[in-house]
Amino acid sequence: MKWRSIKFDWNRARAFLVTAEEGSYSAAAKAMDMSQPTLGRQVAALESELCVTLFERVGRGLELTQSGLEILEVVRDMGTAANELSLRASGQSECIEGSVCITATEAMAVYILPPIIAKLRSQAPGIQVEIIASNNASDLRKREADIAIRNFQPRHSDLIARKLKNGDAHLYATPDYLRRIGNPSNLETLAHADFVGFTSNTPLIKAMHEVGLALSPENFPLTSASHIVHWELVKSGAAIGIMPEVIGAAEPSVVRVLEAMEPFVFETWLVVHRELRTNRRVRKVYEFLAYEFEDLF
Repeated sequence: MKWRSIKFDWNRARAFLVTAEEGSYSAAAKAMDMSQPTLGRQVAALESELCVTLFERVGRGLELTQSGLEILEVVRDMGTAANELSLRASGQSECIEGSVCITATEAMAVYILPPIIAKLRSQAPGIQVEIIASNNASDLRKREADIAIRNFQPRHSDLIARKLKNGDAHLYATPDYLRRIGNPSNLETLAHADFVGFTSNTPLIKAMHEVGLALSPENFPLTSASHIVHWELVKSGAAIGIMPEVIGAAEPSVVRVLEAMEPFVFETWLVVHRELRTNRRVRKVYEFLAYEFEDLF
């Protein structure tokens, strides 16, 4: 290989890649945790090194030039290789001190994980934990997190997943709300109640139908993609909502709706990238979470 012919800086190539992926300097700067002027200078320096124009301004946005499009494919391959190198190096780490990033749904991150993480920190104070509370699945293959707690089984061969115990979810409401709608005693009367929904209520409506509760989109006058907003609306007496039993049973302001109603069963999976499974620090957190979740549901 002609090493002297390689005259560009990888950090600048990475700045170009992230800008192209994110679509703007501001979004890329946020993703890379740097200032926008600094990122802009790195992209400009790469253009100077390569003697090409990579972006053109179109209105208030950026558009890749033909040269930028051609170079982007190569830089993407470089990014994939750099990510693989980082994963393999992390997988060989024997150091117990350091950071571990865990991603989980909002409900899990807010209402379930905190006491577990507090216990972990008391046992291993050298481990710093970052929690990503998101209802969108982080990409472990791109190192968006080290460990994921998910409610579905991952299919990618690069991921190792351990199925934890199934959990039960129920419908909850405040006693005041149930009194206002006549204290429904069966599924038929409950079908006229208001429910808190999510961005898409099709899966929820389907799950309700499976237990004999016939709902329609009109039953969901309140919706939010946020589990926290969902739960706060329920606690305020605005409508009926669904929540895991481990969360609902601990909230004194609400009661279960129709105690005899069959629970909604959900899966929980603990997921890690196969390369990180050999990392001593990540492995310790992974095993700790698996043990704590055994007694949770």
